[in-house]
Amino acid sequence: MKATAALLTEIGSDFTFADIDIEVPRAGEVAVQIAAAGLCHTDLAARDGVLPIGFPGVVGHEGAGTVLAVGEGVTKVAVGDRVCLTFNSCGTCVTCRNGRQSYCENFNERNYGGVREDGSSPLTQNGEPVSGMFFGQSSFATIALANERNVVKIIADVPFEMLAPLGCGVQTGVGAVTRSLKAAKGSAIAITGAGSVGLSAVVGAVLQECATIIVIEPNGQRRALALELGATHAVDPAAGDTTAHIREIVARGVDYVVDTTGIPAVVESLIAATAVCGTVGLIGVPSDPAGTIGLNIIAALTIGLTVKGIIEGDSVPDEFIPELVDLYQAGRLPLDKLVTTFPRADINAAVKAQHAGDVVKPVLVF
Repeated sequence: MKATAALLTEIGSDFTFADIDIEVPRAGEVAVQIAAAGLCHTDLAARDGVLPIGFPGVVGHEGAGTVLAVGEGVTKVAVGDRVCLTFNSCGTCVTCRNGRQSYCENFNERNYGGVREDGSSPLTQNGEPVSGMFFGQSSFATIALANERNVVKIIADVPFEMLAPLGCGVQTGVGAVTRSLKAAKGSAIAITGAGSVGLSAVVGAVLQECATIIVIEPNGQRRALALELGATHAVDPAAGDTTAHIREIVARGVDYVVDTTGIPAVVESLIAATAVCGTVGLIGVPSDPAGTIGLNIIAALTIGLTVKGIIEGDSVPDEFIPELVDLYQAGRLPLDKLVTTFPRADINAAVKAQHAGDVVKPVLVF
């Protein structure tokens, strides 16, 4: 199959459009004509070498579109179906069998390996391999080759540009609060970073009926949007000691923390603002892969602190993504306030706009 892809050619490079060849689907694979793809921080972490990909390579892991072809044995979807693409998993390890595929024991190989399980590359340019299969899809291309496990059929008539972010960022943020933390009604939660994941976490906190929802974010427009989405407080970290601000709002501290920044100092300040038996949920990818946080063991023991890593909001995509679609249609998941569309040719402009804080969730329209 012939496709046009936004290629990364080296660490830190801009995206460059080029024609590539993609193999037709093998057994268990699904070819999807991409209509829209969300731009996520994880794509840029791969570009910058924080996550392992090969060069030249195609990233993109929030694709949505229409099924073009299916390989042998595929029964979940058929040609012509509308689908949302999400993270990949093996389906056979212990965590996958227990319904926790976001923690698949083979997650790195299935999502960052760049090749099929047998080592073959379905993407080539002029006969030379191109790294692909990013999150089992590489959706920054007009055609993505996915797997039956990471394709979710969508029945509802929802625009593709609204479906695309559900595959990662939105399900991660909403799921972190509703599924990973299972935040209790009437509880207090602090969320650092008001990007698409953090603001989706705000929506999750509203859905869980948290009484106090504190957002820590330096961008004034995003703080305002957080309040519009249901946050009860929006704190500028430049205004002083964040821990003190949180304690002024909730003297006993917050029951839950969701960190989307990956900045060790930020995480440490939030640990200090956590209530007894509180839980700190870590989502953000640090700029340094060796990033660590300091944790006072006696203090952690004394308050019964839980620190929890969160991947994809503990999502079971075939269940959770349709739930998110239902919430959107019911007006309880305001994706329209998060999404800004860009023509796919403007991908580098979308990256700059996101980095500048001008938009929350850029979505490329094909």
